Amino acid sequence: MRYADGGGLTAKARQHREAVRLEAAALFDEGVPPREVARRLRVTAKSAYQWHAAWREDGAGALASRGPGGQRCKLSARCQDRLAEYLEQGPAAHGWDQDQAWTGARVATLIGRKFHVSYSVSGATRLMHRLGFTLQLPARRAAERDEQVVAAWKEATWAEVKAPGRPATAGSASRTKPGSPADRPQDAHGDDAAPPRS
Repeated sequence: MRYADGGGLTAKARQHREAVRLEAAALFDEGVPPREVARRLRVTAKSAYQWHAAWREDGAGALASRGPGGQRCKLSARCQDRLAEYLEQGPAAHGWDQDQAWTGARVATLIGRKFHVSYSVSGATRLMHRLGFTLQLPARRAAERDEQVVAAWKEATWAEVKAPGRPATAGSASRTKPGSPADRPQDAHGDDAAPPRS
């Protein structure tokens, strides 16, 4: 799953959680014990006790949001906007004219060329997702492949070579367990077999 702005929570979700923590701080100010705070706010007792310890140490400010988690983006907002413009132009505009696919490796190379910042392939892929682009993989085809010959073979030969499917008959759907003997026709194989031992 990809998270908004790289942190795990959207800004709205962070604000909601901060509001719950600040409400807990107000209850602590009133002398409400952590277990009761957990019950009232419908959070775990562990969270309430951790918030209570932080509140005792530094007050309500200790429960304020610290912003999105995770490592900060190496590119400024302006550089990210420029990268989005480069991605919109397509790979051919930047030297990859074999196909029109942005891969993680190509984006990492593009970032290095344009902004002189080193990104891993996975980091470049995550940045692409944050900018609203999806990863594309080029189709792997043999250099010798002749599409006209393949199409002709599919039309002429494949219909002859393809084996017909299993006939639609009543019976078991299992290949390893045939239908019951009562359902078999009288001339079916196995009727002359010895009866099972008791």
